[in-house]
Formats: sequence, C-alpha cells, structure tokens
Amino acid sequence: MKLNKKLVVIAALAGTVTTVAAFTIVKPVKQDTAYKNLKVLPKNISSKELQSIMVDDFQDDLGVTCSFCHANAKDGHGLDFESDAKPEKEITRAMMRMTIGINKKYFKIKHPQIGSNVLTVTCNTCHKGQPFPDGSADQK
Repeated sequence: MKLNKKLVVIAALAGTVTTVAAFTIVKPVKQDTAYKNLKVLPKNISSKELQSIMVDDFQDDLGVTCSFCHANAKDGHGLDFESDAKPEKEITRAMMRMTIGINKKYFKIKHPQIGSNVLTVTCNTCHKGQPFPDGSADQK
C-alpha cells in the first residue's frame, strides 16, 4: 500500500512537470508582415530593422519624411509603401546600391547592409541632413 502511494505521487509529479514544460516551450515568432516590393533591403527584414533604417538612415540623414519617397495611397488615407509611383523611391534604391558598393569595394566590408553600423560610407556621408547632397532646396 505504501509503495502504491509513492508511485501515485511520483506519477503525479512527473505529469505536472511534463505539463508545465510543454507550456513553457518558446515557439519562434512568425513574422506576420510580409513586405512587398523590397528590391534592395532583405525580404525577410523585421519591422524593427525596417523602421530603424527608415528613421535613422532616411529621415535623419536626409531630413525627409516618408512622403518624400512614398506615394499617397489611392484612397487618400496614408501612404502606399508598395507603390513605385514616385521617382525618388528608385533614386533611393540606386543610392543604397551605390553605398553598398562603395563600402564593399573600397572599405572591404564583406557583407555590407543598409542600416549596419559597420558601414564607413552612409547616406549621411554626403547628405548631412539635407535631401540633396549639394544643399539645394529642390531639384525637381
């Protein structure tokens, strides 16, 4: 009888430990946002990384807001981030490719990525907080 009670207690403890362990397994968070029309930035970029690049590399380094490159949404509410309607967006892509190329070729950075702090040449190198490197207010 004593042996059966010990067996029941051990089985109950084992069951409890197994149940608790099953509920504490951390599942990888699946990225719920699939960004469309990324041509230079990585397609699997996290929203945190993308936001950081947009704020630190474009808003701060060029002194612009999102609407500088992104077109208005057709319904008039917000911006259409997927659209290529504004030429500034393709110019930005060309500038990102140029920056990556300069860092790779001249500074021997093996895998340069926009937003990385290992880059020697960044948007700010030339723009210094201005939309156009030569300082002109508008070149349209």
